[in-house]
Amino acid sequence: MSLSDADRDVVVEEIGREPTRAEAALFENLWSEHCAYRSSRPLLSAFDSEGDQVVIGPGDDAAVVSLPSHGDGEEMYITMGVESHNHPSYVDPFDGAATGVGGIVRDTLSMGAYPIALADSLYFGDFEREHSRYLFEGVVEGISHYGNCIGVPTVTGSVAFHDRYEGNPLVNVSCIGLLEPERTITAEAQEPGNKLVLVGNSTGRDGLGGASFASEDLAEDAETEDRPAVQVGDPYTEKLLIECNEALLDEALVESARDLGAAGLGGASSELVAKGGLGARIELDRVHEREPNMNAMEYLLAESQERMVYEVTPENVDRVAELAERYDLGCSVIGELTEAGTNYICTFDGEIVVDVDAAFLGDGAPMNDLPAEDPLTQERDLPTVDIAEAFERIVASPNTASKRWVYRQYDHEVQVRTSVLPGDDASLLAIREAGTGLAFSAGADPNWTDAAPYEGARAVALENATNVAAKGALPHAAVDCLNGGNPEKPDVYGGFKGIVDGLADMCAELDVPVVGGNVSLYNDSNAGPIPPTPTLALVGVKEGYDAPPTKLSGEGTLVVVGDRALEGETDPCLGGSEYTAQFGGTDAFPKLPADLTALIETIADVADADHVLASHDVSHGGLAVALAEMVHEDAGADVEIETVDRGTRKRLFFNEQPGRVVFETTDPDAVYELFDGVAPVTELGEANGSNHLDISVNDDTLQYHAEEITALRSTITDELA
Repeated sequence: MSLSDADRDVVVEEIGREPTRAEAALFENLWSEHCAYRSSRPLLSAFDSEGDQVVIGPGDDAAVVSLPSHGDGEEMYITMGVESHNHPSYVDPFDGAATGVGGIVRDTLSMGAYPIALADSLYFGDFEREHSRYLFEGVVEGISHYGNCIGVPTVTGSVAFHDRYEGNPLVNVSCIGLLEPERTITAEAQEPGNKLVLVGNSTGRDGLGGASFASEDLAEDAETEDRPAVQVGDPYTEKLLIECNEALLDEALVESARDLGAAGLGGASSELVAKGGLGARIELDRVHEREPNMNAMEYLLAESQERMVYEVTPENVDRVAELAERYDLGCSVIGELTEAGTNYICTFDGEIVVDVDAAFLGDGAPMNDLPAEDPLTQERDLPTVDIAEAFERIVASPNTASKRWVYRQYDHEVQVRTSVLPGDDASLLAIREAGTGLAFSAGADPNWTDAAPYEGARAVALENATNVAAKGALPHAAVDCLNGGNPEKPDVYGGFKGIVDGLADMCAELDVPVVGGNVSLYNDSNAGPIPPTPTLALVGVKEGYDAPPTKLSGEGTLVVVGDRALEGETDPCLGGSEYTAQFGGTDAFPKLPADLTALIETIADVADADHVLASHDVSHGGLAVALAEMVHEDAGADVEIETVDRGTRKRLFFNEQPGRVVFETTDPDAVYELFDGVAPVTELGEANGSNHLDISVNDDTLQYHAEEITALRSTITDELA
């Protein structure tokens, strides 16, 4: 990829001359889709990022959000960020995924925060394909290796399989950091005369052109030809960088900071300068390196990992260097900030190789005005399948099967904050400093957004909100990772526009500010464009750190809330469901409940009640999968569902309308009372001390031993163990 003729003309008109080779390379990368959001920025104004809890919203390395405090708790902030490492993870699944973790952690550091939790949302091709499993295994290994080595727990996430990810998997990683308010810093340059100090790993030639590589469709030979564009991670150096960053903040030595990610030193330093409205003079010869004979463009654009650039006052430079040496990190004073109105200048071997306005470099890219086609609405055309066959196929599908093989590889309890572990609807972290429980959910469902981009994206937001509410927490803030195919194709851009609007509308309806995010386009290959995929990472807050489990106790009544179809209020639809993914056919997308704010608030209230023994959201795979996931060796359930129309049986059982929760309660009347006027409550049956799931749907009866269900749900483990 090189600077296009049209972009070169814009640059020449602005700077009054032909760009140097180094300048052209900088513009190519910083004006790429990955950095400049040329096709997506016009759509992103749909998101509401405002709220009393929002301290720093979109535009920095990570967002900063205040937490409510309880009891004697202190005022605390968290940071939230999300990053995609999609193309690198196809070319080199281990290093591509690992460096995605490293990058989002450094985004957290650059705000002054300490990273406390990771979530990974992963999307691959058909699980039955050997290449998909190869990518899956490599990505999980890369995430687990990096996260475990740096001591940051991976506590939640999602995994989905869909044949259109075969040539382009998605790896979306989000991170939460914990921040004392007085330690907050930003990526905005502060004062002329301050020094720019590069701390961390030495610079090599790895990751060259990574930003432009991420802005192209993947070619058939990408796994070999694009390998130099993939960075190589070193988690042990990252761990040292985390601790060094803490030491620098302890002594208040940092004025501003930026992670070296996309476009390397050139991207980080120019963006920091531009945000502060200043100029800079950088001497590339001063950069500490690990390879000989590097040229100016390589110093500027290499995306070598584990590096940070700090703004430091002149009197503090020596102390920063001492601390870097203590942690065995490289340290170079590479330049200084200059007055407002001056340019961003880089020299090499005594010659000026870059001399441009930093704001133009960062924000001067022309935006794309692309045509969009609205997706077609799916009509009902469903196959007839025996209910027992449907149950077994759907419970055993890799999309709904147990993901224990994934999360057991992560150290999810390091830092001893994880109160609710992976495998539940949401994780729960103990923020003891504030006396607050922080629920964390992340993911999307490509079947939903493939079938109906707008409605599916609304459902993604609602499901993540329901996940945290089922653990007793109220949604507080979110970040998104918007993944799409080649936006120059009108049908692809129409689907992408649909997920943006759907996610934005539902988050606004739930009063959840979307405080930051990431966009990844050109996820297109010989297998075609990926489904439009709106990963949402959402946090909720509550008092205390306890939550009802997903698993049944065997001592209460089972009720489901929010299911209007069971009450005969709506026609249950199977659009975007695992049922249609397994057996074919089409249908409209399920209608979502009304008065969603009250619904989510009431779910959270009920989940925290003493009479609730278990809670579980109903989504992927429908009520069938939710009930199967609640049964275990020490507790079963006897469920009876009566329908007026026998034809609705499977649609009631397998439709995936989010916003529903199954509660096991010792006081069902209390649940009915709290949901009166908010949402319907339907009694399903009784939990018991057996190890069976017995379900009657009119004349159909299903009975499965817990061991049988475990065997059905072990699809991934059986194949990869």
